Amino acid sequence: MTNAVIDTILSRSAAKYYDPTATLSDDQIRNLVQIGTTAPTSFHLQNWRFIAVRTGDAKARLRPIAWDQPAITDAAVTFIVVGQLVDTSVIPNRLAPLVEAGVMPESMVPEWEIPARNLYMSYPQRRRDEAIRTATFGAAAIIYAARSLGWGSTPMIGFDFDAVAREFGLAEDEVPVMLLSVGPERAGNWKQKPRRPIEEVLDLV
Repeated sequence: MTNAVIDTILSRSAAKYYDPTATLSDDQIRNLVQIGTTAPTSFHLQNWRFIAVRTGDAKARLRPIAWDQPAITDAAVTFIVVGQLVDTSVIPNRLAPLVEAGVMPESMVPEWEIPARNLYMSYPQRRRDEAIRTATFGAAAIIYAARSLGWGSTPMIGFDFDAVAREFGLAEDEVPVMLLSVGPERAGNWKQKPRRPIEEVLDLV
């Protein structure tokens, strides 16, 4: 069982070493995020945001509050992957393009908004869980897109969450889920590390 997509997934590994002279254009960064936003999202909420830290000044602001990790300054870009606490009042707006495109009838919009409101809005933990889940799906799509283009990536949770939120102006309803460095690599990175045997992680029932 093999194809280009599977080969990309199976060859991915977290990069440690980046080419510090390499850059990605703003269009390349936009394309990565565009791909990221095709990832699954509950009720089409799309409750994510991506801050592309790619200038020297912005990297210098981020690195001290990200455990001084070299990838922050060496990689072409580091995304602050942001999840937004679920707010179901945005659903009509998020579904409007689907209605306009004829994908779904307008009468179906309340059929999405009402159960979503019942599922999330009285449950703060669920709202936060969904923010993290959605942002992680988006980050994963960027990781594999980057790999398919020959670039490395490094997801990181080693940072001061409060400091990142302050320094980069996150709103009260936003959660800094992870940092994700992306860029051309230099020599020395490991291949994908062996994983646990499938027999230890799979139950067929």
